[in-house]
Amino acid sequence: MIEISTGKVVRVIMLTREYGPDSVKLADYISGLNDDEKVSLVAVMWIGRGSFEADELEEAKSEARREASAPTERYLSGIPGLAEHLESGLEALGIDVTDAEDDL
Repeated sequence: MIEISTGKVVRVIMLTREYGPDSVKLADYISGLNDDEKVSLVAVMWIGRGSFEADELEEAKSEARREASAPTERYLSGIPGLAEHLESGLEALGIDVTDAEDDL
């Protein structure tokens, strides 16, 4: 189970698309997340990019905890296609982002 709300992931997707992955607004938003949310965000991105399968979520989260050497916002700002990876990751986990996007 991911430890971040769908709405927060969708907010990251929208900020990335609107301002770019290296924007201050996106970095500020991600830095305001708690550690569990940041770990889940990275895990969802990894699943979306194909580094892990959806059924490997717990393994992806464990790896994200182990690999967290740089601030999450700095790490994610360097990922090409961040928004698409997050959206694909949510979809792979069976989470429909359409409703959450409409709510924002």
